[in-house]
Amino acid sequence: MSSGLVAAVTTISIFACVWIGMALRKLLPPSHLDPDSRDAMKIVAGMITMLAAVVLGLLVSSAKERYDSASAAIVESSARVIMLDGALAAYGPETKALREQLRQKVADSIALLWPEQGKRDSLKAFEKGAPMQQLMLQVGGLMPQTELQRELQKQAMEHCNKILISRWLQIEQAQNGVPLPFIIVLVFWLSMLYMAFGLLAPHNTTVITAVFVGALAPATAMFLVIEMNQPMDGFIRIPSAPMLNALEHLARQ
Repeated sequence: MSSGLVAAVTTISIFACVWIGMALRKLLPPSHLDPDSRDAMKIVAGMITMLAAVVLGLLVSSAKERYDSASAAIVESSARVIMLDGALAAYGPETKALREQLRQKVADSIALLWPEQGKRDSLKAFEKGAPMQQLMLQVGGLMPQTELQRELQKQAMEHCNKILISRWLQIEQAQNGVPLPFIIVLVFWLSMLYMAFGLLAPHNTTVITAVFVGALAPATAMFLVIEMNQPMDGFIRIPSAPMLNALEHLARQ
């Protein structure tokens, strides 16, 4: 789901309903816009405002939690890559080839998850960028000769397992975006709210400008919700700095 498209549709829908409200204002009999009628419309508009504010606030909060969770997973994976490399280094020179594979896998993951140009499917990138299972099998195939090597092998296996779990959790979370019916209902509420504004507000340039700016506010909030629900795509993307730092550390070893 495109965040830009959702924001554009939200803005157009809201602003169009404002114009519809202003047009109805000219067509309705005066009795429909007397003080009592206005008070009733204000009560309804207030109820819709409360519902929309609560739902939109929950959406933004949930999206921010998802973004923070994905960001924390990237940071943790980066730290575990460094710890895995340290455990393999301490194991002995026989793990040199495994450490080189690890460095190459990290570099490949960065290229897939943060391409310099173009857009890519984050799910496919995660699946292709998660070859840690092969490395874990190779680590499990090591033949430790001492108690220290057995402990280091155990630590390395644990780090591999944690990295795999983190990656697959992100893959599964990527499947759970904001339901389209949910967005449609929220945009409908906002559109009806601004139609009421159009009915009550006078028809002049200042009001139209203010309403247009007001329409941008929920539209940009929807943009943020969609963007943060897709933390590996779009404009608000998780930074690659933790993985780049990990790769730089591996290159120095």
